[in-house]
Amino acid sequence: MILQPVLAPLLVILIVLPVLGAAVWMLVRAARHGLSAGSGAGPVIWALRVVLVLACGVLLLRPGVPGGHVRTLASATDVVIAIDTTASMVAEDWNAGASTKGGTADQRMAGVREDVRRIAETYPGARFALITFDANAVLRLPLTTDTGALVSAVEVLQPEVTRQSKGSSIGIANALLTQTLQNAQKASPDRARMVFYLGDGEQTVSTEPEPFDSAKKLISGGGVLGYGTDKGGPMRETTGAVGPSTGSGTGSAGTGQYIQYQGSDALSRIDEKNLQRIAAEFGVTYEHRAADAKITLPPAPKSTTAYREDDPLTQPTDLSWIVALVIVALLCAEIARATMLIVRMRGLSVPERAKRDEGRPTSPGGDA
Repeated sequence: MILQPVLAPLLVILIVLPVLGAAVWMLVRAARHGLSAGSGAGPVIWALRVVLVLACGVLLLRPGVPGGHVRTLASATDVVIAIDTTASMVAEDWNAGASTKGGTADQRMAGVREDVRRIAETYPGARFALITFDANAVLRLPLTTDTGALVSAVEVLQPEVTRQSKGSSIGIANALLTQTLQNAQKASPDRARMVFYLGDGEQTVSTEPEPFDSAKKLISGGGVLGYGTDKGGPMRETTGAVGPSTGSGTGSAGTGQYIQYQGSDALSRIDEKNLQRIAAEFGVTYEHRAADAKITLPPAPKSTTAYREDDPLTQPTDLSWIVALVIVALLCAEIARATMLIVRMRGLSVPERAKRDEGRPTSPGGDA
C-alpha cells in the first residue's frame, strides 16, 4: 500500500481524530441506551457515521498500490534552437491581418515564442539548447531536458538596443552553433541532433553571411522558420530598459517610438532567399511562418525515439475512487434518512394544526 496524502499526515490526524472520537462515543452511548430510529440515531446509524469519518480520513491519505505503468514517448535527441534577436525582430507584422482591421499587429518575437513552445512539445524527452544572435552569438541555455527553462528563457528575450545596433550577419551564429553541436556529439555520440533556425533573413552588414555548411554533417534534421512579410512591418525602438512604456522611447524592449527613416516609419521586410539558402546549407526544409498557419515540424529520427516505461513504484495505481464511492453511498444513506424524518415531521404537524383550528372559537362577526 502506498499513500500519497493530500494534506500532511499529522494534519489529517488532527482533523479526523476528534471527529472520529465523538462519533465512537455516540456509538457507544447509543448501544448502551438502546436508542431506536424513532427516538434518535441508533447504533447502526452511528456505526455508519464512524465508517464515514474513517473513509474521509483514508481519502485524504490517497491510498494506492504499486504496479501502475506510464508509457511516454521519449526522444534521444539534442535540439539546438538559434533565434535572431536583431532589432528587426520587433517588427509588427506577425499577425498582419490585425493592422488592416484597425488593430496593431504583434511583433515577430511573439511568433517565435509560440513556435518554440511547439518545438518543445513536439520532442518529449529531448535536450534543448538556446542560441541567440544579433551583433554577437550567445549560448543562452546549454543542453537541458528542462523545457520550462527553455520557454522561460525565450519569454524574457529582448532584442538588441536600437541605438547600439551597427548591423548584423544572419550567419554569425555559425561558429557557436557548430561548437555546440560538436560538444554534444562528443558527450553523447549515440544521440541524434537537430537544429532550428528562427529569423527574418535580413542581412544588415555589407559582408557575405557565414555559411552553415560545417553544421550540416552534425545534424539529422531540423528546420528554418522565417518571420515577417514582403510588405514589411514598422519597428519600435528598443532601449533595454525595464518598465512600462512611456511613449518617448523609454520602457520595455520594443515599446518606444517607431523608428523613422526619411520622415516615415522604417519597415523591416523578410528576406526569404537568405532563409532558403540557410535551409539548403543545413540540409533541412524552410517554412514561412504566419499567425494563421499551423507550424509543420519534422519527426525526430526514428532510431532515437522509443516508448519509455516509468518506474512502477513512482506510478502507483490510485485507489481513492473506491473510497470516494463508499463515502458517496454513506452520504446518500444519511440524506435518505434525513428526508424520511422531515416527511414524518410534516405528517405529524398537519393533524395537530387541524385540531387547533377546530378548538378555536368562532369570531363574533360570523354568520347568524
